[in-house]
Formats: sequence, structure tokens, C-alpha cells
Amino acid sequence: MQRINEDIKGGNFRQIYLLYGEEAYLRRQYKEKLQKAMSEEGDTMNSHYFEGKDVNVGEIIDLAETLPFFADRRVIVIENSGLFKSGGEKMAEYLTQPAETVFFVFVESEIDKRSKLFKTVQAKGSAVEFGMQDETTLKRWIGGILKRENKQITENTATYLISKTGTDMENIRGELEKLICYCLDRDVVTAEDVDAICTNRISNQIFEMVGAIAEKKQKKALDLYYDLLALKEPPMRILFLIARQCNTLLQVKELKSKGFDNKAIGEKVGLPTFVAGKYVSQAARFQAQELKEAVNKCVEAEEAVKTGRMNDVMSVEVLILSVLS
Repeated sequence: MQRINEDIKGGNFRQIYLLYGEEAYLRRQYKEKLQKAMSEEGDTMNSHYFEGKDVNVGEIIDLAETLPFFADRRVIVIENSGLFKSGGEKMAEYLTQPAETVFFVFVESEIDKRSKLFKTVQAKGSAVEFGMQDETTLKRWIGGILKRENKQITENTATYLISKTGTDMENIRGELEKLICYCLDRDVVTAEDVDAICTNRISNQIFEMVGAIAEKKQKKALDLYYDLLALKEPPMRILFLIARQCNTLLQVKELKSKGFDNKAIGEKVGLPTFVAGKYVSQAARFQAQELKEAVNKCVEAEEAVKTGRMNDVMSVEVLILSVLS
């Protein structure tokens, strides 16, 4: 990120950028920064955008070979093409020696670092990964946004906000906008404000539900399930998330038993370090066999619905009760 900021500040752009990784908010922010810096506002003649897995590489190369129209450069943005996982060989070959006046910005959520295209971009341009941000970075970012709106938030409240909304920056940004409007006449955002206006992500409620199951709190687990149903969450999606949660806990438990710390566990299962710590604590409440049985029961519940032996709402209810038994 720092490298891109320096390129923009100095006006010395690399000919190829790849923005990739889990954090969609940062990918979008830096895509827009590069577009704005490299293209004149409103210049539709020399600024082009392609999206999706059906992009025509030959058409893009032909465009890249066309001289810009009364401008220094032609900028081509390609997003979610999948070329960095498969089918990118032709593009990789072109990028070894592209026209001097063309500049590329690729934006991808998933890439294969072994691909020829990725290695070409690394060699000829700049590949920047935007991963999930840690808790300290998120809290600093939250504080900065609120400060620009002349509002404050304590560290504890910021932590609580993250626990409720999750670590996705796009989601947090949306919740902050709601909080800023809600606290229009006040300077300090409180935990009560967060409770009053912010949406609890379904993944957090699933985490709480599995925690209630671990503590053998039948009523709490069922109440959380009924809350999700009231929010119009499909029972089969809830079932999928319960299965995924139990499977992740099983992986976390096995990694912890092998001596991995929270940071290493988070990297291996795709969780920020501070979230991985919460999973380690929750996994400790279960035996490995209990988690394996829970995953198997999720599969059985899905089969019961698909074969018509049980309706979807009841299947999840029975699953929760059977895991608690």
C-alpha cells in the first residue's frame, strides 16, 4: 500500500499493478486511487474497464496496442477476471513487452501465485496483497473516520463494534455511517449506540450459538436460532454456517494441539489473529470427537431435508438439540 501511495504522490507509475486479497474495501479504494491518479477526469477515450471471467484477452491486447488519444497513457482496469488462476497465459506473454503507453490495473480477490501471469506481474510491475486487517489497525481506522466527523470512540467501544460487525472493512464503514447519523448531536459514540443501531453479523450469531452449545445452554442456543429465522435467514444457510464453524473449530483445536500460536493458526485457517484467539478459546470447550460428531450431524440434517424426511426449520432445531444432548 505504501508503495502505491508513493507512486501516486510522485507521479511515477509502474506499468502493471495487481491488487489482490481478501479485503475488498482496500482493493476498491486503491483501484479508485490509481484510476484517478493515472487518468484525466472524464477521459473515456483512454480509460477502460473490463470485469468478469468472460473478458476477451485478444480484444484487450488490441486496445493496449492502440495509441492514447491526446493523452500520455491508456489505462486499462481488469477486475475479477480469474486470469490469475487459469487462462492468463496469453496476457502474461503480452505483458512481457507491452506497448509503452498502456498501463494495467488488475483487481482480483483470488490468485494463484504459481501462475505465469502472477510471476510476470511480479517481475514487470507491482503485486500488492490486501489481507484482512488486524484489530489494532481497524481500531485506528475507525477512530480516524470518526475524528473527521468530529466524533470520538473509546478503544473498548471500538473493540465491541468490531466484535459485533466483523472485520470486513466495507461492512464496518457502512455501520460507521449509521452511527455518525445516529449520534448527530453527540461527540462520543458509546457501546449503547452500537447496540441500538449496528447489525450483528450472522457469523457472529453463529459463533454465539455454537458457544451456547458448548456451554450446554439449550435455551440460549435455540433463542439465537429463532432470532436468525426472524431476520429471514434461510435455515439451510444457518446449517451450513454451523457446519463451517464446527469444522473450523476442529482445525483450530488440532493446530493448537500441535503447538501453533494464535497468529499461525489464524494464517492457516484464514482468520485475523485476534479472531483466531476467540476460536482457540471456544475450541477448548469441546472434545475433538464432539466437533467431528457435530459436523457429521450437520451432514445428516442436510440429507434429511433433501430427502424430504424433515423440513428445513425443524432439521436445524433437532441438530441443535442433538448436539446439546
